[in-house]
Amino acid sequence: MSVTLFIDTSADVRVGVAVAGRPAGRGVLTDRRAHAEQLMPLVNRALAEAGARLADVDRIVVGVGPGPFTGLRVGVVTATTLGLALGRPVTGVCSLDAVARQWADAGAPDRFVVVSDARRREVYWAVYGADGVREDGPFVTGPAHVPALPLGGPGASLVGEASGPVELDPAALAVRADLLADAGLEPLYLRRPDAELPSAPKTTIPQVRLAMGRAR
Repeated sequence: MSVTLFIDTSADVRVGVAVAGRPAGRGVLTDRRAHAEQLMPLVNRALAEAGARLADVDRIVVGVGPGPFTGLRVGVVTATTLGLALGRPVTGVCSLDAVARQWADAGAPDRFVVVSDARRREVYWAVYGADGVREDGPFVTGPAHVPALPLGGPGASLVGEASGPVELDPAALAVRADLLADAGLEPLYLRRPDAELPSAPKTTIPQVRLAMGRAR
């Protein structure tokens, strides 16, 4: 049997498992501050719900944002580490695309916007066609700059009234992962992280800048 593990930490922590092309296990943690501590326990619980173990996983799919710096790093690093440890392929997908896929599967309007909370009174957003394929974005702007189109996604309420899905279903996305465009494994931060490295002596500034560049 084929087992796909889906991980997304772009907004909160979501894990889904598909077994033989069917949704089989899911887990959600809404506490944004517990990504690092709770992600692996959530993975194990979702796999147990699906009647599978880590060793059974054939493929790992991870949401690469856009989202906050720390949350995305935890998800992407966990997924890539599991892939290396298990010898399994890891695919990155845009988290907004995942919500758009759900809407398209349920019957979406001709054009719509998926929005998530970027904090600092800003939102991440992208525009999609009825087939769930991204037409523009992703961007990070103030809510007033989001096009006047039907809204979905976890940040929709920051712009207006949602008319599509507002939560990502990780188990459903584990099933539909092949329909999502490969976004690579570089997190989509779209802006600098909230926390910066402290200042360093002048003699070490080049090394610090290099390290920060690699982290992004």
